[in-house]
Amino acid sequence: MTKKIVVTGIGATSPLGGNATDSWSNLLAGMSGASALLQPWVEELALPVAFAAQSAVKTADVLERHETKRLDPSSQFALIAGREAWADAGSPEVEPERLMVDWSTGIGGVWTLLDAWDTLRERGPRRVLPMTVPMLMPNGPGAAIGMDLHARAGIHTVVSACASSTEALVNAYNHLQAGLADVVIAGGSEAAIHPLPIAAFASMQALSKRNDDPATASRPYDVTRDGFVLGEGAAALVVETEEHAKARGARIYAELVGGSVTSDAYHITAPDPEGSAAARAMLATISGADASIGDVSHINAHATSTPVGDIAEYNALRRVFGDALDGIPVSATKASTGHLLGGAGAIEAIFTVKALAERVAPPTINLTEQDPEIPLDVVTAPRDLGAGDLLAISNSFGFGGHNAVVAFRSI
Repeated sequence: MTKKIVVTGIGATSPLGGNATDSWSNLLAGMSGASALLQPWVEELALPVAFAAQSAVKTADVLERHETKRLDPSSQFALIAGREAWADAGSPEVEPERLMVDWSTGIGGVWTLLDAWDTLRERGPRRVLPMTVPMLMPNGPGAAIGMDLHARAGIHTVVSACASSTEALVNAYNHLQAGLADVVIAGGSEAAIHPLPIAAFASMQALSKRNDDPATASRPYDVTRDGFVLGEGAAALVVETEEHAKARGARIYAELVGGSVTSDAYHITAPDPEGSAAARAMLATISGADASIGDVSHINAHATSTPVGDIAEYNALRRVFGDALDGIPVSATKASTGHLLGGAGAIEAIFTVKALAERVAPPTINLTEQDPEIPLDVVTAPRDLGAGDLLAISNSFGFGGHNAVVAFRSI
């Protein structure tokens, strides 16, 4: 028997705000989280990209000193988002053996890894910190949340590039359906604004090089888009069975009605231009929600602002919706947040949930001249989604050909 799965808590720390509420309100206000990087290594290393979407609030302003010393920034972000989501859900009373974490990251503890390498080379092996391995592990962020909240039903980590945290939400849905937990904290985090990832992404021509105007650099669907803006942060959602949520009198934001994961098996970085596997993920998600394409009221697109990626997603969307796509409002929120890599799907899931809860689609900023090859109904100012039953999907696609889609329904 299929169970109803609902969202009862949200938390985030992002380039738009230090919590989910500020991130959402600043998104609706059309704010950009991108700005110039002022760290000395930008000039010292002559990086070709000198800006990013950094977290709006420093982790040191939120966490205890011992937490910032013993956790990689990716885990610090995760702990902040996870704690906020848990509190927002009312700190559910649940047996530890019935509480699970489904977390994700695209890269993991890159700061710890590369700092430790520098220490080894410059100061020798005795100066490498004993906590280095736990701090750099990709499962470190999920473990930090799990230990903080005593989750003993399982702590799982997905690493599927930019599809990671959407896939974590799919896993959370499936774990709840399988009866392996009553409550799951799901989401993702990333802290990769480091000179090496910036140099590497820039080398592959993936990043925008609009150093003169960072706030307008992320411009999905625009004819002048030239790459994504690297972002950082984390987002978490508390999801649980409706039965469990109602029994404890929880406030419910929306229903998580399912999700799907497919793979392109096409190229390690480029998406399949035909979008066939991405389309399968969307169709499976909609079908699994006992819905039809005509029921979809809103789409939060992956839309990274890369010339190739935006068109590939459009082709996948057209495969799924056909002419019906013309009447569906599409939001591309990476225009405001930048690309949080492994945390992107989770923050965009929160934006999708909030869109349904408040019945307003968030805007896509920086779209001044829409690419004629991508004739979508792009939301450029907050738009009323209307009354009645609303169904929305959120897409995530990652290097390696990973496709992940989740769907939410209004309550």
